[in-house]
Amino acid sequence: MGLKMSEPESSVGVYGISVAAELTGLTVRSLRLFERHGLLRPARTAGGTRRFSRDDLRRALRIAELLADGVNFAGISKILDLEQEGSDLRGDNAALQTQNAAMRADDSRHQVDHGRHPLRGRMTTEEPDTARRRSRHSPAEGHGGKPSRPG
Repeated sequence: MGLKMSEPESSVGVYGISVAAELTGLTVRSLRLFERHGLLRPARTAGGTRRFSRDDLRRALRIAELLADGVNFAGISKILDLEQEGSDLRGDNAALQTQNAAMRADDSRHQVDHGRHPLRGRMTTEEPDTARRRSRHSPAEGHGGKPSRPG
């Protein structure tokens, strides 16, 4: 029987600063600088040792990319915040689309279960003329001879 190791969540801090530097190709000094400017927030052990997550490593690489493009630390902070906000909104939108599709499917099932056509909204067993006669304002009746608009 073999041991099965599971991959930690991408947000769990597992890498020390020297390993994080090696994995990203950045220096320990750069990672500390990014943290000092509030751009990285690695987890800390009870003893205060930094623990970087895979998400932290991706963020550090994005910071280095923006620095190489000439963006200052304040600009990088704003860009990263906007990128996160956009990502959050895309996730919210996808969840809402899924909920909307489920609600539409449920509504269609409900309408079919009650003898209504999901698109036309009238009884599927009833003739169209019967439905029109029951309507309060059928096109044949008009609106009591009154014009629909003044003038």
